[in-house]
Amino acid sequence: MNTNYAGFWMRFVAIIIDGIIIGIIQTFVIVPILAAVGIGFVSTTSTMDMSDPNNIAGMVGAIMAVAGTFWILSMCIQVLYFSFMESSKWQATIGKMALGLTVTDMNGLKLDFGKAFVRNICKIISNFTLLIGYIMAGFTDKKQALHDIIAGTLVVKKSVISPNEADFAHQDSNSGRQ
Repeated sequence: MNTNYAGFWMRFVAIIIDGIIIGIIQTFVIVPILAAVGIGFVSTTSTMDMSDPNNIAGMVGAIMAVAGTFWILSMCIQVLYFSFMESSKWQATIGKMALGLTVTDMNGLKLDFGKAFVRNICKIISNFTLLIGYIMAGFTDKKQALHDIIAGTLVVKKSVISPNEADFAHQDSNSGRQ
């Protein structure tokens, strides 16, 4: 099994790349929704009596509802992006692929969608620990963050075999046959 674990800084760069990609996806999904809500909100507030505390409370409630919806939608996009990509044939998000990293289970095998989903839901716990759950990857033996430990996953550097090494290994395995 590959024991070349990906450390904190490689994972950090990968998450920056993925953050840019997720930001683009969210722009195309969330901005139209916010625009539609905002147009209705502006037309309502222009005729609202702002001296009435009930109107102000309703406006604050509406803003909080939109913010909560945005957060939930944003989390869904992130969890689905990471889960689909990490359980795909590539076993990595675009950011991880750019750095030659893959996500595996503890035996080095590909994740199924369920295990990838659990891993990414557990990232919420890593976020709520003031990101200490992520920083743990710099200090654990297998470079696992909190969500990796909970889900039983590893982030490893891909084993790269040059074409010459692959040919050599193939010739060695065939040389014993007669």
